[in-house]
Amino acid sequence: MTFYTNATGVRTPVSGEQQSQLVRWRLSTFWVCLIGYVGYYLCRGNLSAAFPLLEQEFGYSNTQLGLIASLSEIAYATGKFINGPLADKVGGRRIFLIGMAGAIFWNLIFALSSSLTAFIIIWCMCRYFLSMGWGGLTKTIGNWYPPERNGTIMGLISVNFQFGGIAATLFAAFLVYRDVSWQGLFIFPALVLTAIFVWSAIFSKSSPKDILPDVTLSKNDTENGPIADYGEENDPGIKVVIKALLGLPIYRQLLVFSFLTTMLRSVFFFWTPMFLVDIGLDVFDSILQSAIFSFLGVLGTVLIGWYTDNYAKNGDRARTMWLMLVCLVVSLAGIALMSSLEAPNYSLILVFLGSSGFFLLGPYSMSSGCLTLDIAGAKGAGSCTGIIDGLGYIGGAVAAFSAGYLSDILGWSQVFVVLAGLAAISAASAYMMSREFQRINLSETGPARSG
Repeated sequence: MTFYTNATGVRTPVSGEQQSQLVRWRLSTFWVCLIGYVGYYLCRGNLSAAFPLLEQEFGYSNTQLGLIASLSEIAYATGKFINGPLADKVGGRRIFLIGMAGAIFWNLIFALSSSLTAFIIIWCMCRYFLSMGWGGLTKTIGNWYPPERNGTIMGLISVNFQFGGIAATLFAAFLVYRDVSWQGLFIFPALVLTAIFVWSAIFSKSSPKDILPDVTLSKNDTENGPIADYGEENDPGIKVVIKALLGLPIYRQLLVFSFLTTMLRSVFFFWTPMFLVDIGLDVFDSILQSAIFSFLGVLGTVLIGWYTDNYAKNGDRARTMWLMLVCLVVSLAGIALMSSLEAPNYSLILVFLGSSGFFLLGPYSMSSGCLTLDIAGAKGAGSCTGIIDGLGYIGGAVAAFSAGYLSDILGWSQVFVVLAGLAAISAASAYMMSREFQRINLSETGPARSG
């Protein structure tokens, strides 16, 4: 990919030396976004791994643990609404680093606490700062890569939250294996993230313009523009961005899709280790084997990004999404059936758990990943993903508490029956988006593109 400059008044390719310098910084920033967000997950995914230990230490029920999960999801959603647009205003890299610092601080404070009320308040504060990460990342990546590479680049970068889940789970399993106390599951991830923070601050830039003020990513401003229309403004304000986005039917449909799929993901994110403990596995095996959900989710995320960049007809990425979600329904029904047996088949449950990760996390990653950039472009990426994720995690808050409560009352088998129903509705939502994408991309008039 060639960078261009306007220094002479005519858009021309940058010099070979400038191109090499920009490519080095682009690659370095990409790795900071990738590894930095994995670090975010070390200080986020540790809570679900700690649930069985908190139950042993304090005698909490799943309903009580669900309060920590649910209320912190609300704090996370609130942060998304605020910090996504803030990334558009003050810069993605700056927000990304501030969120990282906050996550380190509040993880350490959590380890010093010992009451349910304190755990809830502190984890809500932690999740607020954690909410800064994705909006800052998306804004930064959008500044560095052209629109035609949205699917591949965001598919690759979205591996970070899937692999972050794996890393957090395996790190927690290692600490449990070494007989580290529950406090250690928060202290040691914070120390690792501190090292990542220092590295991220040194080896990243917010945009190519920090290196070369007149640089641009394409020959002209009209190439592969976003669906949203911000008028003639080069730097649209937050109100302009939000008004343009909410005026798009495809964006409103994406909000519904995010709400539904985040509900599904939040249940797996918070409850997979506890589910495996409740059906008979020990704590170490439960934490370790729960990583299969995120591991296969990595494959699903990379595959769907690459596939839709190369083979999606008329730019319709949503068609692949709804097909994968139909397969998710089958996987969830399999878990519901297996977990209802008196002697559960653990191997089959893990197979279905892994396939659930593959078929859910691929489509899920698209909503606040490449679809964000397809619809909003780099100018509105922070606001776009902030609203998407904010609404999504309101659904996540409902699901996180409800799953714990229902597991206490009805058992895990019935929880997965409900999840299968939600997956079916999510597939229908993605199908409706597919129809809208086809309408947009087959339209020959500008007004139809802007909804």
